[in-house]
Amino acid sequence: MLTNKIIVITGGAGLIGKEFVKAVVENNGIAIIADINEEIGNQVRNNLSKEFNTNNIDFVKLDITSKDSLQNCINYLDKKYKKIDALVNNAYPRTTNYGKHFFDVEYEDFCQITNLNLGGYFVTSQQFAKYFQEQGNGNIINISSIYGVVAPKFEIYDGTTMTTPIEYVAIKSALIQMTRYMAKYFKGMNIKVNTLSPGGIFDSQPEAFLDAYKKACLNKGMLDKNDLKGTLIYLLSDMSQYVNGQNIIVDDGFSL
Repeated sequence: MLTNKIIVITGGAGLIGKEFVKAVVENNGIAIIADINEEIGNQVRNNLSKEFNTNNIDFVKLDITSKDSLQNCINYLDKKYKKIDALVNNAYPRTTNYGKHFFDVEYEDFCQITNLNLGGYFVTSQQFAKYFQEQGNGNIINISSIYGVVAPKFEIYDGTTMTTPIEYVAIKSALIQMTRYMAKYFKGMNIKVNTLSPGGIFDSQPEAFLDAYKKACLNKGMLDKNDLKGTLIYLLSDMSQYVNGQNIIVDDGFSL
């Protein structure tokens, strides 16, 4: 479904990013791991290239908050592949103070994580959209969250040290509206922009949390990292040609 499509995945060396890379390769696309960590990024590229016996995985070092880094990335890909078909905004940089409970969050920390993520998504989309405009077509997929759609269910964290950071909710909800803004702003440019909002992804969370989370869902509960692949491929493929400005939720009914 993605034959010869050049797909850039920011944060491509992370938990979900690696699954996105696999999904692209499985559908005959060319996956570009765009990640700030050069060592891990190249390691992921090499490991997945061996696993899938393919040359269709590339790596480029990218800082999503740096216009120079973004331009270097775009120039490299344009020179090598002569086109870029899609951008998947998947990176989610964290700071050392990230993840605190509401009353413990400092203003400076709130601003820093918001700037890194929402600001990073903005400037990344901006620079790629400029390229897409000149190219005559493009596709941007923003990775948001169910907590960009509904209020947190704080009760599922009872008995754990976990919480939903206020910064996360602010970033992910704003990202959905930013998707709509860009989709309309790009009218007539043949650039589509959509959001994929996942439910919780299993990452060895405490049993108490997993049980409580499942009770809020309809069937499975916490998703596996590969449960998002089908929706991603749909949004990247020509099957979703006229799906634009939308937010697709994959959460086993958690947000109901």
